[in-house]
Amino acid sequence: MERHIAAQLATADAVRAWDERRAATEVTNVAYANGLLGVARDEEAGRLAIINYRPRGDRESRLKLAYMAAYLIATRGTLNPNEMNAVLEAPRDRPSTSVS
Repeated sequence: MERHIAAQLATADAVRAWDERRAATEVTNVAYANGLLGVARDEEAGRLAIINYRPRGDRESRLKLAYMAAYLIATRGTLNPNEMNAVLEAPRDRPSTSVS
């Protein structure tokens, strides 16, 4: 989760840098769009790493759930059903249950 937070901060910095380059007309609209697409892909990979992480116990499970809830509230994002099941997955030491 700490790496994802750091990645979120890096994403914000990268977007600001691309915005500044575009405002200074250093890049074309196509280069700007491609740059933002790369930033979005990196953010997506970090988010999926958290979603797919399987907690090792109840404490990690609660931390993952709290982190994802805060992330979704802050970004006003949503999860698809598969992502929701992964977030709610039981810790490794208990049988997994899923949400229908």
